Amino acid sequence: MHQDTVRGKAFAMPLTSPAYPAGPYRFRNREYLIITYRTDPQKLRDLVPEPLQVCEPMVKFEFIRMPDSTGFGDYTEGGQVIPVSFCGRRGSYTHCMFLDDHPPIAGGRELWGFPKKLASPTLRTETDTLVGTLDYGPVRVATGTMGYKHRAADLASVRASLAEPNFLLKIIPHVDGTPRICELVEYHLEDAHLRGAWTGPAALNLWSHALAPVAELPVLEVVSAVHLVADLTLALGKVVHDYLPEA
Repeated sequence: MHQDTVRGKAFAMPLTSPAYPAGPYRFRNREYLIITYRTDPQKLRDLVPEPLQVCEPMVKFEFIRMPDSTGFGDYTEGGQVIPVSFCGRRGSYTHCMFLDDHPPIAGGRELWGFPKKLASPTLRTETDTLVGTLDYGPVRVATGTMGYKHRAADLASVRASLAEPNFLLKIIPHVDGTPRICELVEYHLEDAHLRGAWTGPAALNLWSHALAPVAELPVLEVVSAVHLVADLTLALGKVVHDYLPEA
């Protein structure tokens, strides 16, 4: 294979059969259970990388079902998202994500810098309760519950939250093990069509695990919960801060 062919075909690994296709990445009937809770502010400051700033001692634990996603298939994920600000703009920093499908793990890490690891999350309706779970191997590390569609949520505020910027810490190592890429990436959700949003009583339990340390941001108080269904496009990102030149 000529090196010009390599350059022309190179998109993702492996070269001859990439783990995921080129975008755009459209999601249909993407279903969220988002439980917002109050946590230890010092622990947040220890985990959120500068130049992001912690807005308030809050964390959003998200369980997300994606039954129809372009190129990535049918999968579920769960993880923690932290409200932050960057240069005066409010947004969210993704602290950790766990999911059950290889293509979005590979694509998420390589393209955007999503902190994705393989695990077994679920989101389902059990009679009158929306239930989200996260297992790492055979060990349960998170369970979230919410009363199913008790009240309609404020659609304007939900749309505004979907439109906020999102931030990721992208790290790609060099062949010698040192960081070759260490960047703060901003991305947005585009062309969002909100199919519905609801709220209700909620609870969240987290358990300690060495390799899925979601409990390091403890639940002090559940503040709110929202259940929503939307169609949206996951846009590619842009680099807003490079850590390596400063180092």
